[in-house]
Amino acid sequence: MTASPLTWLYVPGDRPRVVTKALACGADVVVIDLEDAVAPDRKEYAREATAELLSEPQPVPVHVRVNALDGPLAAADLAAVAALPGVRGLRLPKVTCPAQIIRVAEDTAPADGGAPPLHALLESALGIERAYAIACAHPALRGIAVGEADLRADLGVRDDAGLDWCRSRVVVAARAAGLAPPPQSVHPDIRDLDALAASCVRGRALGFLGRAAIHPRQLPVIEQAYLPTEQEIEEAETIVKAATTDQGAQALPDGRFVDAAVVAAARRTLSLARRNHT
Repeated sequence: MTASPLTWLYVPGDRPRVVTKALACGADVVVIDLEDAVAPDRKEYAREATAELLSEPQPVPVHVRVNALDGPLAAADLAAVAALPGVRGLRLPKVTCPAQIIRVAEDTAPADGGAPPLHALLESALGIERAYAIACAHPALRGIAVGEADLRADLGVRDDAGLDWCRSRVVVAARAAGLAPPPQSVHPDIRDLDALAASCVRGRALGFLGRAAIHPRQLPVIEQAYLPTEQEIEEAETIVKAATTDQGAQALPDGRFVDAAVVAAARRTLSLARRNHT
């Protein structure tokens, strides 16, 4: 996996042919969904098909989103897929407390090693309120993200801007816990790529990094929105070039002062830019 994945493509677990195609479409991470994308009468088949497919390593990183942890299906999902060679991460929906993360980490850890990488989806008011505690719950937790469809319903929010406080809270919680910046939630209209691009610009301004997608046509729009512009690259190069390891705040040629945090951000920008040339 790249150091900073930008695209996370969801595909239904009960459609193995679609999953196989998704593995070749250029997403940084493919997420096989056993939860919302699968009808109740297809859950068992989705689990079996996913387990068969992931019994061998895959050419790109694959995560599996299991069913809700407080429901009757999650335990069977985790038992079937957690230890498979083709699984590089588990996405846990509707997380509301740190104890859920700890329990999954303990239940999926093999006797001779640690638990697989876990990613928590916060989809309720309670989950958002406990974002930082969840983000710090266990070393196996590698990321948190907002599940906006369920959160919107839980809060009764009609306008998109009504979720901005929740989004920012999750961004701050991830940073405070030392996790990677969270990816944006999916944009449900796969036809309106202009709206997707505008939404990505907004998400980037809030501190997100990358985005989940539900169709391959969304991938290049997301990547383009989150890759640094030429102007941002030039500015980052100027900052890094001016930086030294033994000084504090310093002045750039244009008179602006930068400190260690600004230099670190510039280096992150250059790291993202390099991924476009590898």
